[in-house]
Amino acid sequence: MARALATVDLECVRNNAAALKQRLSPDCSLMAVVKADGYGHGAVPVARACLEAGATALGVATVSEAQELRQAGLADSSILVMGPLTGDEAASAMEADADVVIWSLPFLKELIRIGYGGERRARVHVKVDTGMRRLGLFPRRLPEMLDAIEMAPEVELAGLMTHFATADEDEEDFLRFQLRSFEEAVQVVLRTGAGAVFHCANSAATIRYPESHFNMVRCGIAIYGLSPTQGDATADGLRPALRLTSYVAGTKRLIEGDAVGYGCTWRAPAETEIALVPIGYGDGVSRRLSNRGEVLIGGRRRPIAGRVSMDLVTVDLGKGSGVRPGDEVVLIGSQEEQEISAEEMAGLLDTINYEITCNLSPRVERGYVG
Repeated sequence: MARALATVDLECVRNNAAALKQRLSPDCSLMAVVKADGYGHGAVPVARACLEAGATALGVATVSEAQELRQAGLADSSILVMGPLTGDEAASAMEADADVVIWSLPFLKELIRIGYGGERRARVHVKVDTGMRRLGLFPRRLPEMLDAIEMAPEVELAGLMTHFATADEDEEDFLRFQLRSFEEAVQVVLRTGAGAVFHCANSAATIRYPESHFNMVRCGIAIYGLSPTQGDATADGLRPALRLTSYVAGTKRLIEGDAVGYGCTWRAPAETEIALVPIGYGDGVSRRLSNRGEVLIGGRRRPIAGRVSMDLVTVDLGKGSGVRPGDEVVLIGSQEEQEISAEEMAGLLDTINYEITCNLSPRVERGYVG
């Protein structure tokens, strides 16, 4: 019995990828974003499942993530490293047969230096900053970049991209502004006659704004069956893939007034029983769930009592619960008729579901079904 287990249903991942594919036109492809170890789900198993369901490209943030996919035998799929790279990292990305993102002329010169005299051309996706003000080339500089790429035999233009700041929120006017800016950038590329994929839609835009699809979309959070808008993922045809569980290591009877955990922040209001659950913030269960979060035991919601510690959570069972050592404890997922979603947990913590699964630490065992 695992003290901390994240079980990932790969059939859910395949279902989610297929459901997203159904939203796309036949000439639009799906990139599955599997950075940050597949948002905590496991990059390699998720990548395989997405490719089986029709994805044609994979998105990562670092060279090491691309190398992990290649070393796992994913040799045929396109991989895009979306994060910033040093020259050495860019060389490693080329060795891993990965595309890279470019948004500055100095970096282009570095790619030319790396590729000079070599057998492999650097495949680049030019990123334009349409308003998010993070990585990206200002659109007015795009013609200069395209001219420089055209004159560099060491470099091949593979794509044009941007990223939306508000696709998952109600700020539609800003998204429309960004979309118009990107459409203008696409026309600049098309006028050159260069062949490229155009991609700007993340999960939220893929679901909410079909006009943003162009000929490729980049889906991350939706692949895992989580809501890009922090709502009900099932309403968009998605199925949560991850279930986080532990078990009851023991129970203890308390009398009224007994304190539990560090700081004595919780005291038994009456005679009760607590469950000792061997999972904690060292596994990614936030300490901010202390005295406010819930878990599922025996098909019922049970409140966390006292502070979440590094390796242990204590849960108030009440009297006569019938809970026994060895019983399953669900922190994310369903049990009988009850469910605690990543979105619910994120709401308690004033964060987003992305952070909930990405924060699961390496010592949480990953298991796969489906």
